[in-house]
Amino acid sequence: MLEEAAAELAAAGGTALVTAMVTDGWESFKDRFARLLGRGDAKAVDRATARLEESQALLAALAGAELQRVRAEQGLAWRIRLGDLLDEQPDGEHELRSLVAEVQARALGPASRVEQHVTGSGHAQQAVQGLGIQVNTFGGQDDPGAGR
Repeated sequence: MLEEAAAELAAAGGTALVTAMVTDGWESFKDRFARLLGRGDAKAVDRATARLEESQALLAALAGAELQRVRAEQGLAWRIRLGDLLDEQPDGEHELRSLVAEVQARALGPASRVEQHVTGSGHAQQAVQGLGIQVNTFGGQDDPGAGR
């Protein structure tokens, strides 16, 4: 029986795996998940690759509500497989954690830089739009109070 932390990791792994199936980095993730699932056995890696490709092809053929339903089903199926893996091979935990983190980082995308320059006069107000560099200038060239 899986410990709670391992069960949570297996659930996160199933979700990450299904998420990875619809990203540009799928081929790289597929190979790494297959190696994890195969645990060094070439035939097991091939079987895992075939299962992963079947799941990805199924998802690629769907859209909308049907896609969401099947993603949930596939996430559950892979959660169970990953849970079995962690139960039988606890040393796979570190690799699975790493894969989950990488998929999540790719799914969230890189943080973009925000740069905001504001010039105001009179009763101008500003609003911060995001994190990053912000340059504010109050009192324009036509403002008689500028420079005081």
